[in-house]
Amino acid sequence: MHVGRGIFLQNQGDPDRDAEVVATEFALAEQAEADGFDSLWAAEHHFDGYHMCPNPVQALTFLAGRTRRVLLGSMVVVLPWHDPLRLAEDLAMVDHLSGGRLVLGVGRGLGRIEFDGLRLAMAESRPRFVEHAEALVQGFETGVMSYEGEHYRQPPVALRPRPRGSLRGRVYASAVSPASMDIMARLRFGVMVIPQKPWETTETEISQYRERYLEINGDEPPRPLLATWVNVHESADAAQQLHEEHTVAYARSIVEHYEFANEGLAEIPGYEYYGALAKNLAKHGVERFTRFLADLQVSGTPDAVVDRLVDYARRIDAAGVIAVLSTFGHQSAAEAQRNQALFARAVLPRLRAVDTHRGLAAAG
Repeated sequence: MHVGRGIFLQNQGDPDRDAEVVATEFALAEQAEADGFDSLWAAEHHFDGYHMCPNPVQALTFLAGRTRRVLLGSMVVVLPWHDPLRLAEDLAMVDHLSGGRLVLGVGRGLGRIEFDGLRLAMAESRPRFVEHAEALVQGFETGVMSYEGEHYRQPPVALRPRPRGSLRGRVYASAVSPASMDIMARLRFGVMVIPQKPWETTETEISQYRERYLEINGDEPPRPLLATWVNVHESADAAQQLHEEHTVAYARSIVEHYEFANEGLAEIPGYEYYGALAKNLAKHGVERFTRFLADLQVSGTPDAVVDRLVDYARRIDAAGVIAVLSTFGHQSAAEAQRNQALFARAVLPRLRAVDTHRGLAAAG
């Protein structure tokens, strides 16, 4: 199966350590190609230490010049935060510089701190996502950006350099709510799964997505992509300790950054699902939900990690997995390097040899 590596830049502590985190993570990202990974994925976040990558396209541009083989993906670009024309130009350039290795992951955003800091209306994120996505895909198809919508209007202008290939078949969206799933099917996007729900629920929703996609489009959707945070160690006890120290801290940062305990999210159009989640947290406790999120991620010995990742991929018939291995929780640079090295040596080759029918569609 396809095995990618997620780029994550978390520093919940002293901002003076930001430079070390950035240097460590990008050194490991460069090393990932030699380690045998199939792709690299950069996410977008702003304004706090949850994840310090405000421009994933910039990161992928850098990596396009430092790598030769790996696919380069976003996990994700938040479309309502960008001018679609400028984003299309930047993405087209990455695709050219990398020789067609671009894979686009998109989302509509959830962090209120980010919408507020960017001076954007969170309540408009869903319709803006749809309009921006339609304009972007059409622009890559035709070489011309032109759109007339409620929120986005663009007189026709040429994209130069002209996009080297269509985005069809290489766009994935992070979708959590059922309403978002329906939107992704209509846009013909694949789905990127980041474990946040019971696996039985995820399996059901992916199955419903496939059925809806087939109903709307008349053909099968791209296989989903699975992204998960991974700790691996030769010792099961040591792996569990890493899980407690780093994965639980990461899960806690999710709850805090996205304000999952804020019932006021229900009052924002398009975010009703998260208001219901907040009520559930109030009933059962934030720490219980934090532990649940952490335990959905993967930790263990190499054998255990392989078994669990293969099981996860097969549950949703995924094209492959994206492993986030470093600079999350309280990891030091040395711990991050050790985690990737062991994964590359003892997990990666075995995953790539399993279910070889799984894989991403060819890039442009």
